[in-house]
This record gives sequence, structure tokens and C-alpha cells, in this order.
Amino acid sequence: MAAQIAAGDRRALARAITLVESARADHRAGALALLGALGSGRQALRIGLSGTPGVGKSTFIEAFGLMLTGQGLKVAVLAVDPSSARSGGSILGDKTRMEQLSRHPMAFIRPSPSQAQMGGVARRTREAVALCEAAGFDVVLIETVGVGQSETVVAELCDLFLLLLAPAGGDELQGVKRGIMEMADLILVNKADGDLKPAAMRTQADYAGALRLLRRRPQDPEGYPRALCVSAVEQSGLEAAWAEMQHLADWRRSHGHWTTRRADQARHWFGEEVRQGLLAALTREPAKGIMARLGERVAAGEVTPESAAAEMLGLLGRG
Repeated sequence: MAAQIAAGDRRALARAITLVESARADHRAGALALLGALGSGRQALRIGLSGTPGVGKSTFIEAFGLMLTGQGLKVAVLAVDPSSARSGGSILGDKTRMEQLSRHPMAFIRPSPSQAQMGGVARRTREAVALCEAAGFDVVLIETVGVGQSETVVAELCDLFLLLLAPAGGDELQGVKRGIMEMADLILVNKADGDLKPAAMRTQADYAGALRLLRRRPQDPEGYPRALCVSAVEQSGLEAAWAEMQHLADWRRSHGHWTTRRADQARHWFGEEVRQGLLAALTREPAKGIMARLGERVAAGEVTPESAAAEMLGLLGRG
């Protein structure tokens, strides 16, 4: 499978992503072996993209992706779909929305369920990105669930983080709020067309003013982050946005911030894997039984949640 992926086999890539997303122990062992065999030689430009529902993320990605493929670039899209808190299911309809891009021979679209993972991305999205890089894609677009200002985990996956906003989506005060706003490298006000164009231009001006109040990050040149107007429907502003992305990526490479960022991200995901592994251990015996008994005592009011947690952690420490 590693050889097929390295040769650009799209079906092998799809099977490999299914493998890394599986929770089965034998599949997990196979996924780790596959990732080890592929290594980390190839690197793509990883672009994360978030925004509220209805802002036009899928429409933007299709228009932007078609523009990039028109320039001869291979584009992979990893779209994370929200999972139901009740059934656990997901619609996974992004390929349907991106009808033209999904049929393009230079593009690959893979929707994945978020499952119980918080932060707007699926747990194995980072490994899916690595597989797409090994398959020779030049640009990997990571579309998050995009449900609010806390969806910032994607910043630990990508080289550039784009935030899509709708016209009349806020004022300067909204723009200086911490959270997703200060993580964005570029803010793109979408739907800047027709009757919405004046509102989009006002929103762009509001956020441009707000961004000037934020402290400039050391990994950015003067004037970043910045806000731009785009229209996915009219395909206007896309070339300018791509030029800004390339300029920022080139600046970070030439100043050494690119390598540092990737190293910090790898360190972050190492810690995340350890944390997830510890949580998974609590679902197995004997920890599962101890958790259940302590949970019953908490529910009965015999012990506080904090005391029960301290007792559980103490037992784990002794183990």
C-alpha cells in the first residue's frame, strides 16, 4: 500500500485513510506501520479553513481548488463533518457540494466524521494529511466543522489558517476577541458580490482595523494577519488571496519559522496521543470497573466529583 500511495494511487490513498481512521487495534498497528514506511519526505502546503455554518466554506474550497488545479497543482481536501451527539452518524456531503472539484483528476476530496473529537477536526486528520503529502499532493485543504470561536485545533495541523466570515459578521470589538480570531493568518470575507458587496467591504474594513490592534506575531511579516474580500460565486479575490498565502508561506520559510512551526506541531500531537491513550486506558478493565463504582458513589452523593477524581488518579499513579 505504501508503494501504491507513493505512486499517487487514489484508491490506495482512500483505503489508507480508512485504515488510519479505524479504531480497531489491528488496524491501528497497520496504520502505524504504513505511516512509518512512507516517512515524511514530501511536504505539501497545509491550509486550514474554518468559518461558521452557511458562510460558504464548501463553495469557496471548490472555487479555490479549481483555481489551483488550473495552475497545475494537485489539491487534496480533507473535510471534517460534524457527528451527531445522539447517533454518532455524519452526513458527509462535502463531495456532493463540490461536484466539479470532486471529478477533477488533479483533486482528491475526503470527508471524515468528527466523532467525539473537539476542536473542529477529526482525531486522525493529521495522519490523513501525511498520507496526502506522501501521495504527492501540492496543497492540502483542511476544512473544519467550524462551529465557533474555539475551533482552533486546526492551527496545530496547518501551515496557514484561513477564517471565512460572512458580510456583516461583526465589528471591531468582535474582531479583537481572543480565540479563533488571533489564530487566523488571513481573514476572508466571503460573498462579496451582488447586494452583499457593500456589507462585505464594511466588514473587511472593520476586521482590518481590529487586526491592527492585535499584537503582531513574531512569525509574521509586517501587515499580517490581514483581511480580504472574496467571492466564491464570482471567483473574484481568489488570486489575490492565493498570492497573500504564498507570500506569507515564503516569508516563514526564509526566516526559519516554517521548520519551527512544524516541530512544535509534532510535539503537540505527541502529547495529544499520550493524553488520548491514557483516556482510552480508562475504558478498559480494571480501570473501567473502578470508574463505574466511583461514578455510582458520586451519583449517590457519597463523595464529591473532585474527591472521586483524586482517588482515581491516585490509583492510576500507584499502578
